[in-house]
Amino acid sequence: MSLFDSIERENRRSAQPLAARMRPRTLDEFVGQEDFLAPGKLLRRLLAADRLGSVIFYGPPGTGKTTLARLLATESNSFFCQISAVTNGVKELREVLQKAADHLSVERRKTLLFVDEIHRFNKAQQDVLLPDVEEGIVTLVGATTENPFFTVNNALLSRSRLFQFHALTHENIRTILQRAIMDQERGLGKWNIEMDEKALDYLAATCDGDARRALSALEIGVLSTFANPVPFTLELAQESVQKRILQHDRDGDSHYDIISALIKSIRGSDPDAAIYWLAKMLEGGEEVRFLARRLVILASEDVGNADPHALPLAVATAQACEMIGLPECQLNLAQAVTYLATAPKSNAATEAIFQARRDVQEGKLIPVPKHLRDSHYSGAQQMEHGKGYQYAHEYPDAIAKQEYLGVEKTYYQPVPRGFEAEIQQRLEYIRARLREAR
Repeated sequence: MSLFDSIERENRRSAQPLAARMRPRTLDEFVGQEDFLAPGKLLRRLLAADRLGSVIFYGPPGTGKTTLARLLATESNSFFCQISAVTNGVKELREVLQKAADHLSVERRKTLLFVDEIHRFNKAQQDVLLPDVEEGIVTLVGATTENPFFTVNNALLSRSRLFQFHALTHENIRTILQRAIMDQERGLGKWNIEMDEKALDYLAATCDGDARRALSALEIGVLSTFANPVPFTLELAQESVQKRILQHDRDGDSHYDIISALIKSIRGSDPDAAIYWLAKMLEGGEEVRFLARRLVILASEDVGNADPHALPLAVATAQACEMIGLPECQLNLAQAVTYLATAPKSNAATEAIFQARRDVQEGKLIPVPKHLRDSHYSGAQQMEHGKGYQYAHEYPDAIAKQEYLGVEKTYYQPVPRGFEAEIQQRLEYIRARLREAR
């Protein structure tokens, strides 16, 4: 390597952002994902046995998917090739696969093909990968922020191991930041940073588990401070962190995860958790109509007759959201969420309709008893439709001793909570009266 090559390489490296310069160079430098990458864990064992095979990395951005793919290529002595499913099509993909086959034939070295955002490939593009993955010509590492069970072909998924990445912890981010502060060669060690512990905690807490975001904020703070040493205070950290873009894709996996957390928190009677998930969806730009509809459904599904006011409140909330919109309708949503979360719960009505429909779908059909059939047309009397029907309001308690189904079947079973406890008592009396007709 000539002197000029060395200078050019150094110039290119110095132009890189801090997050790129601080990429781990070995597996031991890699921070996070200990559940599959710590010594003795699955991914380490696969590497040690030279049985890596194709893998899918699934998780949020900034958690090390691309970095780990590069390290895997080094550890397995493979050529590293990276393509993006956003910018590369079938033509480029076939060219890469052909080069990989040539490398294997001539140099007996595999190629680790890293496909970023693999969920962006359509089915036809993913199918192109199948033969070479199956024959071992390439080791595929596909990275995705979307649930691969929804976005990756079953055939490709079945030939790959899935590793789920998690957002880096507070301590993970602190470790990465401290390394960057101390590193003289690649990091910011030559700036002599006097880091306030509160500022360090603030950067770690506000990056949402994304190492790139934390390192970028650190670099902005240091490079924008013309002092030696650099007093990195809490105020400087707050100025350096731009408003976070919440990891909430209205059409993606996080959309379903967060609404699931909201519904389950309300169902579990935790108003504090429910309010947090509501806030996260609102901050992420979730459609208000979608939220309002879900609350209307929940009011019947999970509260039901335990609190008959729940459904009218949810419907009124949906109407209020239509009338006034954001930001004011967040107050209506907050009221509905906290009311529903603290209301007594019953899914008895939900279970009743599910069970009844299941019987119908399974062919357990019951004919309408003759005395309940429509008798308001010519010829009904001849067929004895309506004969023997007892008008309920003619009885003191408005309960006639007659069959309404024709067989003994119980679908609705009230729970002993809220208003449904009172319904349960009334229903015991009603069913006892109806049984007298049998």
